[in-house]
Amino acid sequence: MQLTARPFAAIVLSGLALVTVGCSRQDMHDQPKYKPQRPSEFFADGRDSRPEVDGTIARGELNEDVAYYNGKDNLGKDVDAFPIAVNKAVIERGRQRYDIYCAPCHGRLGNGMGMIVQRGFKQPPSYHIDRLRNAPVGHFYDVVTNGYGAMLNYSQQIQVRDRWAIVAYIRALQYSQNANVNDLPTEAKAKLPPAGQAMGADMKDAMEHEPMAPADSDFKNFPAEPATPAGVPGAMGAGAHSRSQADSQAKPAAAHKGQPETK
Repeated sequence: MQLTARPFAAIVLSGLALVTVGCSRQDMHDQPKYKPQRPSEFFADGRDSRPEVDGTIARGELNEDVAYYNGKDNLGKDVDAFPIAVNKAVIERGRQRYDIYCAPCHGRLGNGMGMIVQRGFKQPPSYHIDRLRNAPVGHFYDVVTNGYGAMLNYSQQIQVRDRWAIVAYIRALQYSQNANVNDLPTEAKAKLPPAGQAMGADMKDAMEHEPMAPADSDFKNFPAEPATPAGVPGAMGAGAHSRSQADSQAKPAAAHKGQPETK
């Protein structure tokens, strides 16, 4: 069988094309490159991955505003003024974040009577004591960011702007418990009940729906004796102390029960 010149040339060219493609693929497959975290004989430290140049900062992570990101001034002291504009929307956002992250320990009113305290754990200080009412706003931001005492930091859970929103809401809570009636506008004063007037039905309803302590049989003398349910590790409130004393007194009595009295 004989092939004409044209088909034969086509077959030859196709074969050369396949060989060329195969060679190119091998060149790409075996190209001289380093893969991440592999050893290298070229660099003195034996690593192929090179360290960042000194002073390298990721895009968007410069954080030049020290007051905003750290809550400090140029001297390293807590700032006493908010680095953001505070308005009703910011305070409302702070209330939402506060109820999520802060209220379980500090309480909805900021009085340090959160649920964990009601269950016998260590009580944080009230925001309404003089020391914290007079503390600069940068102090609260620093505590949220870096933690304080038994409190862990919340820098991973709460964004920077939301931390300042929480601080703004804490200031609102403090003012709510130390407000002066003379600071109210005239239309607001007109809505206040006269001095000595009994509590209205709306106020009673609000207190029933959001009491200082829940309607729970464990809370018989709260807050003097915070409840300490069985099985709660680390409980250290007044309730835990009084119950442990009662238990220690009850055990000897039970041990001597039924034994004859000796002289």
